[in-house]
Amino acid sequence: MLDAKQLDALAAVVEHGGFGPAAQALHLTLAAISLRIKSLEAELGRRLLVRGKTVRATAAGQALLAHVKQVRAMEADLLANLQGAGSVDGGAGSRAWQTLPVAINADSVASWFLPGVAPVLARHRLLLDIVIDDQDHTHDALKSGDVLGCVTTLAEPLRGCLAEPLGVLRYHGVAAPALARECRDSQGRLSIHQLLAQPAIIFNRKDALQDTYLEQHFGLRQPPYPRHYAPSVEAFDTAIALGLGWGMVPAHTLAARRDKAEGAFEELLPGATVDVALYWQHWARESPSAQMLTAAVKQAAGKLD
Repeated sequence: MLDAKQLDALAAVVEHGGFGPAAQALHLTLAAISLRIKSLEAELGRRLLVRGKTVRATAAGQALLAHVKQVRAMEADLLANLQGAGSVDGGAGSRAWQTLPVAINADSVASWFLPGVAPVLARHRLLLDIVIDDQDHTHDALKSGDVLGCVTTLAEPLRGCLAEPLGVLRYHGVAAPALARECRDSQGRLSIHQLLAQPAIIFNRKDALQDTYLEQHFGLRQPPYPRHYAPSVEAFDTAIALGLGWGMVPAHTLAARRDKAEGAFEELLPGATVDVALYWQHWARESPSAQMLTAAVKQAAGKLD
């Protein structure tokens, strides 16, 4: 049987970034925290933390932390149900708020994820702790135990998880009308040489959509081109609208911007798209609250098709 105090110490060290902050959070001495971690490592025969300037969990430590978070989520659900059953009305308003950490790509958050899960969050007093990351990397947070679910491109389930298909986000290469004209030849056809002479708007350094677009439709593998980095959806769209560069946007963004009097987007090569298949990866053993979130995510993703 795992010792709850030792597990709390491990979680606190990772969550607070060190032994000292963990000791303060748990109102213990530094020696007590260190002893609990060493005892847990000795009992399991595995190193759980990599100690250094920054403390991080080993693979075994990450697996244990995922277990701790699952247990905490289930305990929170149990307490909420008990409190609700003991209240006068037994309704959701008497339940304590519960936080569910998730990792989502930026294009999904506002377009379909939040609108789709909002009713469930309000009805069951659930709070989201959203980690924004590229869809090719969100599963890293699930693997480390930092979140209970993620929207990802990874179709292969992580250990102890399920991967459920959500649908496809279709991306188009776009630019402001004036910049789009600069990327075309005298016959109005897109010139790849003129396109590569213009800056691209990139969400962050993990964003590979432009490279995928150039490889799929022009046979170019990671060619050099100037880049702006704009790590927010609003800044990204604004940079394109201002003519600072071209970029990849989902179909719903292109539809909303195509005919705008100001800030319009023009498709660079009509019909040339990049399809990104998305999956909801989540723990196989879920708390009731997490199960409700999973059901809401799967229903909301119907808007992707």
